[in-house]
Amino acid sequence: MRKFKTESQKLLDLMINSIYTNREIFLRELVSNGSDAVDKLYLKSLTDSDAVVAKEALGISITPNKDARTITISDTGIGMTKDELDKNLSTIAHSGSQEFKEANAKEQGKDIDIIGQFGVGFYSAFMVAKNVKVISRAFGSDEAWMWESSGAEGYEIKPATKDTWGTDVILTLKDDTADDKYSEFLEDWRIKGLVKKYSNYVRYPIRLIESKEEDEPGKPKTEVINSMVPIWKRKKSEVSDEDYAEFFKSNFHETEGPLRTISVHAEGALSYDALLFIPAKTAWNYYDREFKKGLALYSSGVMIMEKCEELLPDCFGFVKGVVDSQDLSLNISRETLQHNNQLKVIARRLEKKIKSELVALRDDDRTAYEAFFEQFGRAFKFGIYSSFGEKKELLEDLLMFYSARKQKLITLAEYIEDAPQDQKSIYYAAGNDLDRVSKLPMVTTVLAKGYDVLLCTMDVDEFCLMGLREYYGKQFRNVSSGNLDVETEDEIDAAEALDTENAELFTALKDALDGKIDKVRSSTRITDAPACLVSDGPLSLEMERILANEPGADPNMFKAVHILELSPSHPVFAALQAAQEAGDGDKIARYAKLLYNQARLIEGLPIEDPIAFARDIAALMQ
Repeated sequence: MRKFKTESQKLLDLMINSIYTNREIFLRELVSNGSDAVDKLYLKSLTDSDAVVAKEALGISITPNKDARTITISDTGIGMTKDELDKNLSTIAHSGSQEFKEANAKEQGKDIDIIGQFGVGFYSAFMVAKNVKVISRAFGSDEAWMWESSGAEGYEIKPATKDTWGTDVILTLKDDTADDKYSEFLEDWRIKGLVKKYSNYVRYPIRLIESKEEDEPGKPKTEVINSMVPIWKRKKSEVSDEDYAEFFKSNFHETEGPLRTISVHAEGALSYDALLFIPAKTAWNYYDREFKKGLALYSSGVMIMEKCEELLPDCFGFVKGVVDSQDLSLNISRETLQHNNQLKVIARRLEKKIKSELVALRDDDRTAYEAFFEQFGRAFKFGIYSSFGEKKELLEDLLMFYSARKQKLITLAEYIEDAPQDQKSIYYAAGNDLDRVSKLPMVTTVLAKGYDVLLCTMDVDEFCLMGLREYYGKQFRNVSSGNLDVETEDEIDAAEALDTENAELFTALKDALDGKIDKVRSSTRITDAPACLVSDGPLSLEMERILANEPGADPNMFKAVHILELSPSHPVFAALQAAQEAGDGDKIARYAKLLYNQARLIEGLPIEDPIAFARDIAALMQ
């Protein structure tokens, strides 16, 4: 028995137990090696007039044998001589495919790409097999040789017989245990499933020599179990919408076709094909933390990752599809990438493509886009907030908010287009109910001034606007926070004068509320309500409410500055002044509590003591 040249039991154990995380990929690796061998023979037939091979004779077959507990993967590729068997299989991590690719770099061209370039894929067979035999006959040779090994102890090479050129890899499966059922890999349905999952788009036919059925007596049934030509490599003009819809539904477990389909064929320093789908509805768990985004990643038709998260930003996590590139630099197990920059380049290009398609949908079919935004708009808004505004340029033109003036969804660009030329800010009001927010006294005041107000009812809306900061030079301004910036200088001066004149009254009102508010002042933002509750600073009342309701949140951690504003033109203001002049502290205290609770109701906040509120109203009615 020959010894492996540089490897030990420890190294082979590492290969089997650490590099590969899923034993079922052994079939992917052996099929990929077979595809490489067929590629080499096909290239030879193109450059060598003595090597004439009919293309229909090229392919791979898989034969399970339950009685013998073997599975055989055969190819009609270029085969190996005795020396090549020794060189390619006796040194772990030596790659004949890599050498072939380097030697034929110029002649190879686009039509030939070698899947296996890593040199250890073959050894994944030992994850499921206790003995591996490789019988190979090189093209143009009359001799066949067998390489055999039962693990790291070593291997043997001896003469064999084989009717035609190519290679047979024969695995004798390990015995089943309570935890590991290796016999499953002998089942026809399991083999078909693995080929469908990993090798469906290998360019040559993969035939299953089925274990039970027969085409005719004494001849087992043969079935081609791969599709060979992936739909994403075909020109869009050659594929119908029905074909795309069927692929989308069958591969991504959808019940209806996609809203939009994006087909990309990129060539250059990094060539790749991509087929992306924008669904019409969210997945049932799309907004759950357990949801895993990502595109299926293929290298030369062989699936490398079922969901490659790096190819999509979180805000476009709803997009489904595949990316296939022969230029990816994969690591030895093909399960991760060696150079993440390649993925980043593809991801940036796909990001632009997805945005472009969404902009086209917005402009060409507004009804469909609005329905789409109802499903996925939260992802865009959260994308701006969670990226601290980094995704602003990507997403801001895709956003929609409800217009108080037009009573429909509009974009930020449409808000700016319809705004008066002298408008300094983009106004919004936040709350959890559209009807209530639209009736806020601050909203009606701003509308009366001739400015529209965006009604923000998603919990992420205000955080999104904070991430945006501004749009086309106009900052976002909450009508319930800070100054409105719609007041005239005379209105501001009058309010300041009222604050000075009524300082004692305002102090009495604040004291009566016993720390519930930080300040009382006259208002320039309301006319038809006696009072409103507003805030100053970066944290609004609505943001305080949302943060306080987060699971496990400390309600005292995030506190807004609570301000009770009074309308000087409302009759209640005159009643307060009269009570102050009369020295009626009890009435002032009751009025303070009533106005505060009314303001909380208007703002959509709960009343802290409903019984006391009802009692105060009854007392005033007597």
